[in-house]
Amino acid sequence: MMEQAGILGLGCYLPVMKLTNKDMEKMVDTSDEWIMTRTGIKERRIAPKEFAASDLGVEAARAAIKDSGLKPEDIDLIIVATVTGDMAFPSTSCIIQDKIGARNSAAFDINAACSGFIFGIITAKQFVDSGFYKNVLVIGAEKMTNLVDWQDRSTCVLFGDGAGACVVGKSKDRRIISYFIGCDGSGSNLLRLPAGGSRIPTTEETVKAKLHFLKMEGNEVFKIAVKVMADAANKAITKAGLLCSDIDLLIPHQANIRILMAVAKKMGLPEEKIFLNIEKYGNMSSASTAVALAEADKEHKIKKGDNVALVAFGAGLTYGAVVIKW
Repeated sequence: MMEQAGILGLGCYLPVMKLTNKDMEKMVDTSDEWIMTRTGIKERRIAPKEFAASDLGVEAARAAIKDSGLKPEDIDLIIVATVTGDMAFPSTSCIIQDKIGARNSAAFDINAACSGFIFGIITAKQFVDSGFYKNVLVIGAEKMTNLVDWQDRSTCVLFGDGAGACVVGKSKDRRIISYFIGCDGSGSNLLRLPAGGSRIPTTEETVKAKLHFLKMEGNEVFKIAVKVMADAANKAITKAGLLCSDIDLLIPHQANIRILMAVAKKMGLPEEKIFLNIEKYGNMSSASTAVALAEADKEHKIKKGDNVALVAFGAGLTYGAVVIKW
């Protein structure tokens, strides 16, 4: 079997502190039952105040590099998917490169929101398959709790912090065999962080108006997410020459349990073929799929020869899917 771009190593990092639904009941007008019924989330992880996205990403990166059997100096390129970068510039990938000692690598960030890790894997595959780079480190790292308005019960219950990573290189196993990405920019207003960019620069007024917290049109996002996630997964699966019934495990972006179950139903997949960890972590944006993939591997939910599909949907609106032959 010919070698092509595949997963050489996986890793993730979750902060120790947990914020449970019982804790949320003391903060806003909500309940454990309300949150669980509508989202499937029981608790989420909160990074220390002094932590930035790079600190989370560093830990996941080190774990993935160790799992791959490589050294930081072996990494040729670092791609970081994040919407919560340490600062506007320099890129978070450059900060991580220095912290882990990957002195031989290039580095850049991508912003595809919750789809970011999948976009990163697909980008890494192009570099590896072309022979331009040998080992590419892809990281999804988010400190989403910095963007949350803790007085908005419709959004504050959803998000958590964390990071996941993988090393992509030539391999006969865990091969990336197909993919699909897409975008519908007409929905860019449905999930956004209004201020802090060139459109609405930071001022005293924007801070008072809470324009530096994420805003989401939940009902509209729900309807679109189900359709485009199922469509993206189906297109990637078809490109792989497979049927949905050939998929042994679907690892979706952990956005909302109702969305995930609706996607599974639309694809005709039984619940036991869907990997879920949303109850423990909530929505970690680009880190969600990365952490879920690392956990599924660690928990032996994937066997050699399995067909694994990753799928995600995020602000932009972006969406994408990847099929991996394990």
